[in-house]
Amino acid sequence: MTAAYLHAELRRTFRNRRFLFFSLGFPLVLFLTVAGANRSRSIEGIAFPLYYLAGMVSWGALIAVISSGSRISAERQLGWVRQLRTTPLRTRTYFASKILAGYLLALLTIAVLDLAGTGLGVRLDARQWATMTLLLLVGLVPFAVLGILLGHLLKPDSLGPAVGGTTSLLALLSGAWGPLSTGHAFVEATKALPSYWLVQSGRVAFGGSGWPPAEAWLVIGAWTLVLGRLAVLAYRRDTARVA
Repeated sequence: MTAAYLHAELRRTFRNRRFLFFSLGFPLVLFLTVAGANRSRSIEGIAFPLYYLAGMVSWGALIAVISSGSRISAERQLGWVRQLRTTPLRTRTYFASKILAGYLLALLTIAVLDLAGTGLGVRLDARQWATMTLLLLVGLVPFAVLGILLGHLLKPDSLGPAVGGTTSLLALLSGAWGPLSTGHAFVEATKALPSYWLVQSGRVAFGGSGWPPAEAWLVIGAWTLVLGRLAVLAYRRDTARVA
């Protein structure tokens, strides 16, 4: 039952053309267009393609893991959650399958954008690629939980715009599309967002030693705990409603 459900979840994930486009296609096109036109430039002493790659990878992976909410929302509307409660499938397996599918889509996004980056001259050693990818996956944890929460709060027709607006705002505030040029106080405030540290995870290749700092772990951990608690409450409310 578990393997069959996971296989079905993976097929549904990669058949969702809308989220596949926004998590992979759109960041890829934007990266190739913007970085390609500015490949000879640099930002803060860093080659523009490398700097911009980190932001686009973070943004695309962020959308990928949150997309699990769309599948949960659709299943709620169809009454599938009620049907699943009559099967041997455990709740944690249900959510683990959703999260795993989102992470696999995120890995695909990371891999494709990394390949595109090498085509534009980005050169990192194996350790740098591996470290950047690992830290990105850790930084995605609170957003995987956020996807579950949104899936239990919103209907399918409103979830798409909500995810698009939320991820775009987080990308803007966290510097995924470019360096934050606002005042020091604003930049310090954005450090309370897990998306800020997600973007910084993508830039670990040129972040120097001592990264990530303890602040990053605290912010990611705190948001994961809070969002996780809210997701559990939203799930219990849903299951109580269909009991």
